[in-house]
Amino acid sequence: MTNAFEITNKDINDFIKSLHDWDLVEIYTDGSCMGNPGPGGWGAVFLNNNKRSTLSGYEEKTTNNRMELMAAMKSISILPKLINIHVYTDSEYVRNGITVWIYTWIKNNWRTQDNKPVKNKDLWVPLYDLNEERSINWHWVKGHSNCLNNENADFLARSAIINNKK
Repeated sequence: MTNAFEITNKDINDFIKSLHDWDLVEIYTDGSCMGNPGPGGWGAVFLNNNKRSTLSGYEEKTTNNRMELMAAMKSISILPKLINIHVYTDSEYVRNGITVWIYTWIKNNWRTQDNKPVKNKDLWVPLYDLNEERSINWHWVKGHSNCLNNENADFLARSAIINNKK
């Protein structure tokens, strides 16, 4: 079994190859930023039966919300379309955005209720497309509440920053 804080991006391709149509994959995602904006990272923990894998990424200048969105979008996008997905995020911005607010934004031509442009539209659009073409259930988990997989995703996101920061 993988140590709680071990980064294992290397085995994500084997994890994906082991999946079958309609398998259930749970993904715990998190984003982090040092400064806002500043260097940012995102992380994801993938679970299917007794299999586990992780993925993470880095951006030099970004925001925490962008990293939260990137974690969800990148994680979902690498999975085959015929997979049942449960995404667990500690970001109410992501969960509420993709399950509630986005329909109003689209109806209002990507404007908020205050008639301002929706922030991060460049990430919301592909996330919306992924959400519409796949079977995804969205769950909110309280951050830093001893949920091991959420803590692991947070560690991956923060490690991506530390390992890539110049």
